[in-house]
Amino acid sequence: MEFLNPVTAWSSLQQFLSSGGPVLVAIMVLAFVLWAFILERVAYYQMAHRPMLRRLKSEWAGREDKTSWMAHGIRDELISEVKVKTGQNVDMIKTLVALAPLMGLLGTVTGMIEVFDTMALSGSSSARLMAKGIFKATIPTMAGMTIALSALFFPTYFERKGRRETARFADEIGGLDA
Repeated sequence: MEFLNPVTAWSSLQQFLSSGGPVLVAIMVLAFVLWAFILERVAYYQMAHRPMLRRLKSEWAGREDKTSWMAHGIRDELISEVKVKTGQNVDMIKTLVALAPLMGLLGTVTGMIEVFDTMALSGSSSARLMAKGIFKATIPTMAGMTIALSALFFPTYFERKGRRETARFADEIGGLDA
């Protein structure tokens, strides 16, 4: 249960971040931002989505005219508002998911450059020195891939949920009465 101790956890995190080089810190910031966007979407659907739908439905129900071209435009505008709100930040989540492994590869490349630079300066081609450097260089790739894989499901989930909610809203407010 030592890992539950905050002091031990903090020192382990610092050791992990220092073992992966400066790019690993950027990857951890990216992970924090990514999960903040994912949690924002979850919070939106849990707290704000239903009240917004109720407001838009009552706005449509309160209209006397539902058949004119103006009513058609207002109905389309209401549906569009649902589509925009449900799709908010999904593209950002997709971008961050794609960026995480690329940042990991950047960390690996910079780490390998560092390994070869150290080997050139020391004049040694020691297998032990190379193994330690390669280990350090691969940590950012592992971190980037782990972050991307942990969040890979969410953009598709939020897109599907958004399409489903938009279609449901369009059905619920009904077509135009002819």
